Amino acid sequence: MINLQSAREQMVDCQVRTNDITEHALISALLDVPRERFLPESMMELAYTDCEFSFDKLGASNRFLMAPATLASMIEAADVEQDDVALVIGAATGYSSAVLSLLTSSVMAIESDPKLAEFASNALSENGFDNVAVMNRDLAVGCEKEAPFDVILIEGAVEEIPSALMQQLADNGRLVAVVGTGLSGTLQLVKRVGGQYSQRTLSNHAAKPLPGFAIEEKFSL
Repeated sequence: MINLQSAREQMVDCQVRTNDITEHALISALLDVPRERFLPESMMELAYTDCEFSFDKLGASNRFLMAPATLASMIEAADVEQDDVALVIGAATGYSSAVLSLLTSSVMAIESDPKLAEFASNALSENGFDNVAVMNRDLAVGCEKEAPFDVILIEGAVEEIPSALMQQLADNGRLVAVVGTGLSGTLQLVKRVGGQYSQRTLSNHAAKPLPGFAIEEKFSL
């Protein structure tokens, strides 16, 4: 049987550190969170491989667990601080929310698939991540009632970042997302200062698309 603790350390050393992730608190959080606990039991031994997992076994065939290096790059880009309040869009089974919960004061996790939302809520609670709240609702609308947020993480590739989510940022808040699909995906950082927003492309990253973020086609006569 695989030694999951050793596999977790290898994931950090071989997948995360090699992608120029150097933030000590983030490295520590990735070493502390048992990624296998956020997968179905039959997939636990694969938890630390360098890939995105499909959640077919949970009835969500179009949803994936983001690769560790991509998630780490997004969190580091968000420049997270301990007193931040974070929002995760597309929380899936809750792994990214667990990692963020060790780096922030609290996390609101939004998940549109009811089975994934239930799995995430149970996994987070059973493993002691008590500063995370999971809500089952549409992803693109975010959580306006609980806004503003210091950090917003969109866990999956989107065609564009909805303005409704950007408006839920606090002053000096940061939103991170992979924009574009396949090899054309780029990690982008949105910052809000007062009523102004800036958007910057940081690096190339591939991620599976997140449902509900397609650009509506416009027809002209």
